[in-house]
Amino acid sequence: MSGAETPGRLIAVVGATGTGKSDLAIAIADRHRDQGRSAEIVNADAMQFYRGMDIGTAKVPEAERHGIPHHQLDVLDVTDEASVAAYQRDARATIDRVLEDGGVAVLVGGSGLYVSSVLHDLDFPGTDPELRRALEQEHEDHGPAPLLARLRELDPAAAATIDARNPRRLIRAVEIASRSDRVTTSLPSAPRAWRPARVLHLRRDREQLVAALHERAARMFRDGLVDEVAGLRDRGLEQGRTARAAIGYAQALDVLRGDASVEDAVEATGIATRKYARRQVSWFRRYAEAEELDVTGADRDGLTAVARRIVA
Repeated sequence: MSGAETPGRLIAVVGATGTGKSDLAIAIADRHRDQGRSAEIVNADAMQFYRGMDIGTAKVPEAERHGIPHHQLDVLDVTDEASVAAYQRDARATIDRVLEDGGVAVLVGGSGLYVSSVLHDLDFPGTDPELRRALEQEHEDHGPAPLLARLRELDPAAAATIDARNPRRLIRAVEIASRSDRVTTSLPSAPRAWRPARVLHLRRDREQLVAALHERAARMFRDGLVDEVAGLRDRGLEQGRTARAAIGYAQALDVLRGDASVEDAVEATGIATRKYARRQVSWFRRYAEAEELDVTGADRDGLTAVARRIVA
């Protein structure tokens, strides 16, 4: 029923880490409920898919969700590998149901490809386990350089934007580019919309955001991230390709292994988070249909006021 008219409404709240997306999404849903309309939230932060990964992903505690149904949270074990194709299928099914019932679906997150998989008309091929194993072995034996060179030959556009330091993404991009049913993992220059949506792109002043991200990293470790990761280790975190590489979790694992102090881990997490935020800003800047909202200086009360203006 993609593209069909429905009585409900889709709103997307996107932007870099630390811009207040979750608080605004909840405030928007609250505002719609105050007006007598049902509203549900669909998560599009890939690391929040994982059960037990709470502190380092800034997952909103259940007690602070105001009774609003949240979807695509805590749906994977840390040993599972996230799949954008599976996410697209499940997230869209939830949104279809909410809209068919006349409600408001609020998509919220900063994982660019996952957000785009819902909002835009993108297709994702399945996996080829045999090819994947061969590429993983090649990466282990020779590092990223040969795979990156092959990707440049097969799909120059994808090679120009890929983070070669991320083995999982590099291997997946080469796998896709090597197949006859390939699609690029980058966002097309003019993507077609899956269905009508109001897209809100949150921005903060760079200087304020950088300071906030460093404080966020320090707070995660103060709030018990190392203990959280120690518990996840017992559940197989180090065997999970996706979860173990998450920002904050990889650094906390270094602390537990004795390879870094907490102070070093906080600094490394802050640096990694800032780099990730820059990539997010670059990704969402290409959303031509988005309304940019400057939320510099806005706390939770300020974001609630923004929601009142959005949902008049």
